[in-house]
Amino acid sequence: MDRYDLLYSLYEEYETDTLRDLQNFVDLFPPVDSRVALEYWEDASDELEGRKQTIAQSFAAGETLANVAARATREQTFTALDLHSKYDRSVNALVLDVDETLRSAGQTDNEIPRETLHLLTQLHETGIPIVICTGQTLENVKGFMIQGLGTELVHSGSFSIVYEAGTGVFTPGHGSDTKRLLYETLDEEIQEVFSVVRSRVLTAAPAELRRSLHLQGNEFNVTLKPNFDVGSDAAAEVIDEGLVYLIDLLGRAVAETVEGVGDVGIEVRSVDGEEDDRPEDWARAYYAEADPEIADVLADEGETPNCGIDAVPDPIRERFDRIDVGYYHADAAEIGSLDLDKPTGVDAALDVLGIDDPFALVMGDSKSDLRVMEWARDADAGLAAAPRHASESVLSHVRSTDELVYEPGDAGSILRTVSVLNQLAEW
Repeated sequence: MDRYDLLYSLYEEYETDTLRDLQNFVDLFPPVDSRVALEYWEDASDELEGRKQTIAQSFAAGETLANVAARATREQTFTALDLHSKYDRSVNALVLDVDETLRSAGQTDNEIPRETLHLLTQLHETGIPIVICTGQTLENVKGFMIQGLGTELVHSGSFSIVYEAGTGVFTPGHGSDTKRLLYETLDEEIQEVFSVVRSRVLTAAPAELRRSLHLQGNEFNVTLKPNFDVGSDAAAEVIDEGLVYLIDLLGRAVAETVEGVGDVGIEVRSVDGEEDDRPEDWARAYYAEADPEIADVLADEGETPNCGIDAVPDPIRERFDRIDVGYYHADAAEIGSLDLDKPTGVDAALDVLGIDDPFALVMGDSKSDLRVMEWARDADAGLAAAPRHASESVLSHVRSTDELVYEPGDAGSILRTVSVLNQLAEW
């Protein structure tokens, strides 16, 4: 009997739903100081072991099948079987975004669900390193990962954080490689632009905008966050206004730091020939051309550029080519280096972790995560999964590869599939 038939028989002939409920109860039962509760847990544990033993004695590979049935639904198991048939490889690294990927503000009170944390711990215990890949600051991510996964796991030597979308990598337990400041490898002229923007981004902002935004405590990237609930109408309004301000500030900073330009040293006539372009217009024209979402925000704010992309001087355009402007609706506006991105950070993290031939599960929801997914696809180095509310470009990529789309707050369903995939690879 082949694997498909064995798995079909498993789910057809045994009460796998009850088995899985028992396993979840035993795994996730909270610690309570109650004799009655403890007896209830012990009864469930005994019943679980009895049911798994029955399966183990009924198949040649019964122990594996019992573990599979206890942890994954029929759909998750057959998805894993399809992935095994396609790739014939096990996952040897988890590369995971956090916000709106492992946790969802609308579904999980912005906390990583206990089930997801437990599954991550289980996979890590099988020898799979975890790489958290996020746009957040190191201290913020490190804090809540220690709270969720525990100090021992985070400092195990097989856990890494790619922070600020790839500007730095933190891998505890690796001596001089524990913290790699990738932004220090950038050319001096790029570092200068970021220094200028960071020094002015709040002090030069209009008073009302300054009261409505705060600067995220990054080491390198410059990220504006709203002083309102993320996703609210007020946050959307202030982030759209902040995006325009940040683009304009970047335009001025680039113009000041490009040799031979000065504040407005290069003058180019506008489309109608009536007024000179400003550095702000160069930046607006460039980033509107690069990102339709940014173009829409500029239009909605009544701040479309007075020139076209062709009017941007070559020295200015070359500098813009290396600097990214990120827009996250009702959440953040930021600038980062295109020489440093999440794939760069992931590559550095895997190098520190000693993973020479990665086949990673990449989970994310944004355009920065898409770059990691594309890296994994192009290098034949892994799988991509995304929540149903992810950016359309991310969903398009995931659906065109392995269709690993999950409901918001249910990252655990993908982790269960990967667990089965790895068990099948060992079978």
